Amino acid sequence: MYVTHSFGAWFDDQSRVLILGTMPSPKSREAGFYYAHPQNRFWRVLPMLYGESPLVGDIPKQKEFLTRHHIALWDVLDSCEIEGASDASIRNPVPNRMREILDRAPIEAIFCTGQKAGTLFKRYCQKDCAIQARVLPSTSPANCAVKLEQLLERYAVIRQITDRRKQTEL
Repeated sequence: MYVTHSFGAWFDDQSRVLILGTMPSPKSREAGFYYAHPQNRFWRVLPMLYGESPLVGDIPKQKEFLTRHHIALWDVLDSCEIEGASDASIRNPVPNRMREILDRAPIEAIFCTGQKAGTLFKRYCQKDCAIQARVLPSTSPANCAVKLEQLLERYAVIRQITDRRKQTEL
């Protein structure tokens, strides 16, 4: 199935960290926002890093959380052929133009959620960015080998960056 990204990036002119997935899952496309599958651990992990309650299914609170912590969300791809939510099935990828965010927000770090997002970023987007992306484990339910505690440990770098930025603003 050929899929075109159906909703835009979430960021503002204060975003410091950019988190990139590959392409929205069918559940995310249906909801109109990122990581909407109820079993995806993204909206458990990120709030837990900041000592907050999970935000599964609450898009307004998710957006408020991202804005408050200066986190931008987008995907590496604008369109591609994909079967369901399977990154392994991606064919004919068309990347998003990362400059759309990088020219408008003071992004200090880029993270990709999963190996496929990292590979696609490096292949299609890296040349247009002055920042190299770091690959974090996928929060997808398909990546059940990585336990919640391991995700929290690996994603902690996001809080380190946003907290460092907040300290310099004080």
